[in-house]
Amino acid sequence: MTFLKKINLAIIVVVVIPMLFIGITGVVNVFAQTEANDNNNNTEVLYNKDLNPRQIDYPAILGFNDLHIEAINHLNPNMTSSHNGTDVRNLIVHHHCKMYDDMSAACLLFPTGMNDQDKPYGIEYVITSQQYQELPQEEKKYWHYHLTELPKVNATLPDLTSEEAAKLKPILDETYGKVIYFWQYGDKYPIGEPQVVIIQDITG
Repeated sequence: MTFLKKINLAIIVVVVIPMLFIGITGVVNVFAQTEANDNNNNTEVLYNKDLNPRQIDYPAILGFNDLHIEAINHLNPNMTSSHNGTDVRNLIVHHHCKMYDDMSAACLLFPTGMNDQDKPYGIEYVITSQQYQELPQEEKKYWHYHLTELPKVNATLPDLTSEEAAKLKPILDETYGKVIYFWQYGDKYPIGEPQVVIIQDITG
């Protein structure tokens, strides 16, 4: 065996094999730690029980799966010239919402559907009636009161049973929403400045 071959063999024995063993051990340790973390996470589940009745089915890592709301009258036809005569007022806009411990929410808005390749066009922020009272007076005009707005937009909770929806409705009624679009329906890309849609201007 030549000198160089002996050196290469020594490197493999002294350096490479221990590294492989350490790597395998590290992977095993990672899986063990992950399993331990999962077991620890199962001992205490923290979520908003009022606004997110099915959190047990939707882990926190999924975020905007907390609550799904469908509503019409969420697209202002005067804000885009690209909808080609489509009656955008009657298009169902899917609200994919993340609920927070302070009883507020942020909902991604999907006016084209809720399939894998549908992109969010905007966001609706939701706050409680008490939080709404903390807003500057000039800001309040951008918000709508859900007690009067939900019937006008035919809001539904398609993923919940009627019993679950009935318990949730009184809570949602006492909230306010602000709708902001970064992408106008019919446009190929998000063009221009973000637009606030004042729902009262659409529903009357």
